[in-house]
Formats: sequence, C-alpha cells, structure tokens
Amino acid sequence: MRVSLFILFICSSISAQYQTLFQSGDLGYECFRIPAIVGSGSKLYAFAEGRKGGCGDFGDVDILLRISNNGGKSWTEPHVVVDNGSLQAGNPTPVIDVLNPNFPGGRLMLFYNTGTQSEWETRSGNGRRKAFYKFSSDLGISWSEPFDISNEVHFDRFSTIAFNDARTFALGPGHAIQLATGSKKGRIYLPANHSLGDPQENFADYRSYGIYSDDFGMSWEVTQDLTAPSSNEAMAVELPENELLLLVRMQNNRDHSKMIARSLDNGSSWKEYRLAPELTSPVCQSSIIYIPESDQLYHLGPASTEKREQLTLWRSSDRGRSWNALELIESGFAAYSDIIQLSNTELGVLYESEDYGKIVFKRIAIKPAD
Repeated sequence: MRVSLFILFICSSISAQYQTLFQSGDLGYECFRIPAIVGSGSKLYAFAEGRKGGCGDFGDVDILLRISNNGGKSWTEPHVVVDNGSLQAGNPTPVIDVLNPNFPGGRLMLFYNTGTQSEWETRSGNGRRKAFYKFSSDLGISWSEPFDISNEVHFDRFSTIAFNDARTFALGPGHAIQLATGSKKGRIYLPANHSLGDPQENFADYRSYGIYSDDFGMSWEVTQDLTAPSSNEAMAVELPENELLLLVRMQNNRDHSKMIARSLDNGSSWKEYRLAPELTSPVCQSSIIYIPESDQLYHLGPASTEKREQLTLWRSSDRGRSWNALELIESGFAAYSDIIQLSNTELGVLYESEDYGKIVFKRIAIKPAD
C-alpha cells in the first residue's frame, strides 16, 4: 500500500461540516450507492441509486433526489425520479443546462443507464444496456418523460447506426458538464465506458470514451475510445482554451492509480493519456473539479491502493500534470464520490461511507493556493 505518501496533510487549511443524505435501510432501500451532485447558486441537487435487494449493482434499482435551497444547510426528503420497474436504472449523471435559449431559467438534466442483466452476463453477450435522459425545467420539482439516446451512443448488436460489438455500457457516474467557454460553448459532455467483444483477462475489453451534444440534447456524437485497455468509469472537467480532461478509473487490479486523458478539441478526440502515479487508488470511481477563479484542479478519491478507504483531496496547480495531497477527508471506508464548487473558497463533497451504510455531504472550506 502506498498510503504513506499521504501522512503529511495541510490540516489547518480545511474544515468540514458533515450530513447524512442517504441512509441504507431507509424508504425500503437496503442500500444507497453512486452519489452525484450539481448546483446552481444556492440550489443543490444530490442524487443516488436506491437499491432494494442489497448493495449489488444489478436488480431493482431506482434513482432518488434530495434538493437544498440554501447551499447544503438543509435538504428536502428523498424522492424517486427514475423507476425502471423491477430492473436497474443507475449511474445518475446530472448536469444543469444554463445556455439553452429555450430554457432561460436553466434546466436540470439527468442522464442514466438501464440494464436487463448483470454486468457479467451483459459482458458475456447477454442482456442489454441502454442510455436515457430526462429533464426538469422547474429545477427538480417535475420531470419530462425519458429520452432514449441508446442508438446514438452505444453501438451494440441492436444498433442501427454502427456495430462495435459493444456489450456493457455505463455513463459517468458523477456530474456531467456543459462547456462554458471556447469554440464549443454550450456542449453537453458525459464520459461513458463500454466493453468490446468477449470478456478478456484483467478487464482488457473495457474502454472509456465520451458522448456529447452540441444542440442541447437533440442529437448525440461519440468520441474515439481511449485505446488504454481496462479504462472504465470517468469524470470530465473543462479547462481553458478548448482543453478537456478525463479522470479515469482503471478496472484492472494492477495499475493502482488514476489515468488522465487530455483533449485539445473540447473532448472530441484525445491528444494524450497517462497514468497519474500521485493519484493512488484502488479499483474505484473518483471525482474531479476545476476552479477557474484560481486555475486549480481538485480530485477526490480513496488513496489506499488495496481498499476503498483513506478518502483524500488532491490539488493540481498545473492543469493535471502533477498533484499534491491536501487533506484526508475520511480515514476509514470511503468509496464513490462527487464534488462541487459552492463558492470561491468552499467545496462540497458527496461520498459513500461506512461500508455503503450511508452517503454523506461535507462542506470543505479551502484557503487559496500559495
């Protein structure tokens, strides 16, 4: 384990407030997993999967939402926003569309994927994964019917556009992004991953890629795949001058760190990708955010290479080329996470804690970078 790298934290720079937003066992759900959070001003939207049959990925899985109208100080009760009957609706990947002229007040978009079989069965050529989104023009109160975008973004044996022998398919998870600057301002961008062909050793059949829309969700395009075998769940972040990064989970149990993929054309293609050895990690999703006011990147994820624990906040001052550990957020068990900017000096983090017993929200005040 390489956790010794993270003993020296700048403890005086960060203070936190702690709230449980989803408690396993509540509302008839044996387990809550897969947090995602987005916000607009003082309004925050925290999503999670509610799993009725335990913590396994497949089964009767709904997506629930809690809303805060005061920057995370208090929250509405959880309510279901996606219910796929007795089957899976998972990987909530939300974004707030603020640039669509048809919705001048903004709209909350929620992307998710469904499945008819377990990941292994789907990877083996059975079952089907699909991609959907729905939106709320009153910011979380009521929702549209779902839009099926599977045929445009997932080229499996059912596709009429292309065939790539794609089998599994997953979005995100964690927040998606809308590009705020550059030549593709307004683009809605989501990371995705799929498996290609028969299962391979060390999950070499997995590839990360991106899906995007330049017309606010009316039509969709896909990027080229990362050619890195076992690249899997990812989160995107926009940088200045048409640059976009993907923070990528490696599905094999060998690399023990995150991968960073870099695009110079707003995420349409990949200029380079490499492992980031400072970002030690078990096989687990993690999260990333860019603060344009300070030109800083922040990454949140478990630092242990063996277990989902030691949830750590890192910072990069050179746009993802190097990283420094800032703070140990949770010393014990911690897994999937999402992160949001609350102000110029404060972040909010949403993450799985206590062996998937709860999903908690913390406010983290951060001093300016040196």
